Amino acid sequence: MAPVVTSVSPTQGSPAGGTPVTIGGSGFTGAIAARFGSRLATDMVVVSSTQITAKTPPGSGTVQVTVTGPKGTSTQNVPYTYTTVPAPTITSLTPANGPTTGGNTVTINGTNLTGTTQVLFGANPATITTNTPTQITVTAPAGPPSAVNVTVTTPSGTSNALPYTYTATPAPTITSLTPANGPTTGGNTVTINGTNLTGTTQVLFGANPATITTNTPTQITVTAPAGPPSAVNVTVTTPGGISNPLPYVYVAAPTVSSVSPQFGPDSGGNTVTVYGSNMTLASHVRFGPTLATGLTVISDSQLTVTAPTGTGTVVVTVTTPGGTSTVGLGNPYYTYLGAPVISTLIPDRGPASGGDSVTINGSNLTYTDSVTFGGSPASFTVFSDSVAVATTPAHAAGTVNVQLHTPAGDSNTLAYTYDPD
Repeated sequence: MAPVVTSVSPTQGSPAGGTPVTIGGSGFTGAIAARFGSRLATDMVVVSSTQITAKTPPGSGTVQVTVTGPKGTSTQNVPYTYTTVPAPTITSLTPANGPTTGGNTVTINGTNLTGTTQVLFGANPATITTNTPTQITVTAPAGPPSAVNVTVTTPSGTSNALPYTYTATPAPTITSLTPANGPTTGGNTVTINGTNLTGTTQVLFGANPATITTNTPTQITVTAPAGPPSAVNVTVTTPGGISNPLPYVYVAAPTVSSVSPQFGPDSGGNTVTVYGSNMTLASHVRFGPTLATGLTVISDSQLTVTAPTGTGTVVVTVTTPGGTSTVGLGNPYYTYLGAPVISTLIPDRGPASGGDSVTINGSNLTYTDSVTFGGSPASFTVFSDSVAVATTPAHAAGTVNVQLHTPAGDSNTLAYTYDPD
């Protein structure tokens, strides 16, 4: 079956020929010629069975476009018109300057720019990215640090020239990162200070690109990417080159495995040792929602703090640049205790030889760790938060103070009388 031609684009061009065109249709496989009227097109390329690219031959008026293949020549009436197209004119370049390395986008405004075949910056061709009758965008080539002429060429000729200035761009320098560390999950904001940072195209944390959020000549802010728990080099790339590196440390999130003691007074003020991992850069320790004071980092796995006031049982958390610890394995809990109070001793007297059972009634007795009669320790059993039973130690006859102790401190005292045996 002979080829079928359904379209040609553009539909008109210069009588001098040389206009790049695309012919659409079907049955183009093996095509051997494309004609505009009786004249053969040049630079014909069969792109696919439905598309051919070529350049028009010289001509005049309106002619029929045909394609010839192994099985014949197309017969459809697809017209192409030769018209006198004025030479291109360019009126502005935006921007009118750029780095000697090139690579930046330049917009060229003007008239009669359809079918642009070449844009020169001095003697160097630019890469054309878009082309309309009144505007072209190009990627500027590299060039020397000087002014060059920019021209546009179409099938109708070459435009007037406009000046474009290549500016030698110094390489960027970075002087500080704030903060200089962060979580392995990334997502935190890092401010990079330095010089010659205009037009930053990339910021790398090791091999991983950061997301640039703001950019001035002396400062960049980025969202850090995720990274391994180690130090990496941060570098900044601009049209002027790649900066010096500065170290940034990815910090693994801390963990809390235990606290000692696990109990303390609800008034706080006692020293608590926190055990875990990745705690070297700890900045805050909280007991529930309340910030502890007196933070001292002893090692990566141990720190001490002064417990704040509180009530009930709370989770102890540690915060570092790597994040805040979460409840996982271990026992990161701390329980606030009310001070013990004793209200009655039954009986409140007994033999000097000791050995009697004394029921101690009161409150906050659950965590009792000692009972003394006149300073002498007694054996005891705690039955509830309000009842403990002690066995009196031997003591000289007379009246002594009975006192109970818990991690929350000493109780008040009650009198107990030792009778002579």
